[in-house]
Amino acid sequence: MSETQPIRVLIADDQELVRAGFAMVIDSQDDMEVVGQASDGAEAVALSLDLKPDVALMDVRMPGTDGIEATKLIIDAEREAGNDSPKTHVIILTTFDLDEYVMSAIDAGASGFLLKDTEPETLLSSIRTVYQGNAIIAPSATKRLIEKMIDGELGATRAAAKDSKNTKNTGDINSNNPVAQPSQQNVNDTSQTYHDPAVDTLTDREREVLVEIAHGLSNQEIADKLCISLPTVKTHVAHILQKTYSRDRVQAVVFAYDNKLV
Repeated sequence: MSETQPIRVLIADDQELVRAGFAMVIDSQDDMEVVGQASDGAEAVALSLDLKPDVALMDVRMPGTDGIEATKLIIDAEREAGNDSPKTHVIILTTFDLDEYVMSAIDAGASGFLLKDTEPETLLSSIRTVYQGNAIIAPSATKRLIEKMIDGELGATRAAAKDSKNTKNTGDINSNNPVAQPSQQNVNDTSQTYHDPAVDTLTDREREVLVEIAHGLSNQEIADKLCISLPTVKTHVAHILQKTYSRDRVQAVVFAYDNKLV
């Protein structure tokens, strides 16, 4: 075994054959090991809290507690224990490429969403990706998720954010400081596209990197395309997440589309 500890993986699926297949692929890697297997959501939660795996592969449709609820219970339990950044990163695996599963998985705190027919190499690279603190979503799901945002089906989320910002701005308008007061036209013109001030904190290069993240490129692909080093890309990504208050790459993609950067 190498000096680096292997990525510890928990598999949760109600089909024994599926679990065995995933376990065989994962255990074939020098940097990974399967530490537990669960046949339903409740068992997945119990094993996760006991074994504290680095990554949990979670089926959606399981008897009793489903994968979405199990994910939420795992993430909530870790946060209640004082872990602001949960140790266990959950990848939702399903046969069904449905929008509601994607959104529910993200809301529950999952770091990834993949279809069960994903190629083994893609599965393995996804485990490594979420282990490093990044997020992944199946390309087909990403495309339709983006289309929903463009079509305004996630408008309520954006509206809530806009209302929150406007509430703060209202306080400035009522103050005696004329410099802090935005123009009345800007306040009342609801036709204007909302622009998050965080956009202005991004450098030109950070915007370029964010656009490529939104296009689904990996760090290495971004490095190759922009002709910069991989460590430099990672630094830019870290700054982007910090400046846009994004928990992970998925939220950064949402930010990019919300603010018409792509």
